[in-house]
Amino acid sequence: MNRNISLILLSLFFGVFSLKKIHAQETVTFPSKDGLMITADEYVEDEKMPYMILLHQAGFSRGEYINTATRFQKFGYNCLAVDLRSGKEVNGITNETAALAAKKRKTTGYLDTEQDILAAIDYIYKKTNKKVILVGSSYSASLVLKIAAGSDKVKAVLAFSPGEYFTGKLNVKDAIRLLDKPVFVTSSKSEAADVAALVKEVKNKNQFTPSNAGDHGSKALWKESNPNYHEYWLALLMFMRGIQ
Repeated sequence: MNRNISLILLSLFFGVFSLKKIHAQETVTFPSKDGLMITADEYVEDEKMPYMILLHQAGFSRGEYINTATRFQKFGYNCLAVDLRSGKEVNGITNETAALAAKKRKTTGYLDTEQDILAAIDYIYKKTNKKVILVGSSYSASLVLKIAAGSDKVKAVLAFSPGEYFTGKLNVKDAIRLLDKPVFVTSSKSEAADVAALVKEVKNKNQFTPSNAGDHGSKALWKESNPNYHEYWLALLMFMRGIQ
C-alpha cells in the first residue's frame, strides 16, 4: 500500500480514538505461580473493556511498551505490560520482577517466564471474566503462541518475531500445531522465512512481512527506531478490525 495512504489511514484511526481519554498507567503487583511477585504497568481506559497482555523480549522490561501501550488501547482494549523474570531494562524502566527473582535466587531462563505469563492471564481473567489478547516479543512471542494453543482464556495472539529460542527444551513448532485462535505474526524482513516455517501449520494466521528491513520483536512498532513502523501498525489495524 502507498506510504502516504497508509499514514492517512493510521492518522484517521488514531485521530478518532484520541478523542477518548486514555488513562495513565498504574503499577501493580501480583504473584506468579511459584509465589514470586510480578510487577506490571496497567493501562486502563474503561474497566468494562477486555485486556491485551503485553510481554517483552530478552533483556528488556515492561518499558518495551511505554510508548505503544496507549496505541494498543485505541483498539478498544485495556493493557497490562508485564515484567517477566527474564530481562533487565529498556527505555529507562528496570525489570523489577527479574531483579526480585535474582534476589530470591530463582531461575530466570526463558521457559521460567511461562508461569509469569499464566499468572498474568489469571490475574486479568479473574478481574474481568473476559478472554485476553496476548502480545509477545521475540522469546515471549513463542511462549504466547504455545500458551494460546492450550488456554480457553486467550482470544487471539499478536506474535512479534517468534522463533525456536529454547535450545532443545521446547519445540515451538510442535507445540503450536493445534493452535486455532486468530494469530497475527510478524518480524523483520530477514526473519520472515523462518517465522513462516514456524507457524506453517497454524490454521488461523495472518503473517505480515515489511517491505523494508523492519525490526525484531515489538520494536518494529517503534517510531523512534523503525522508519517503516507505520506498515506494521496498518497491518495490525486490519487484523484487529477482523477479530472485534
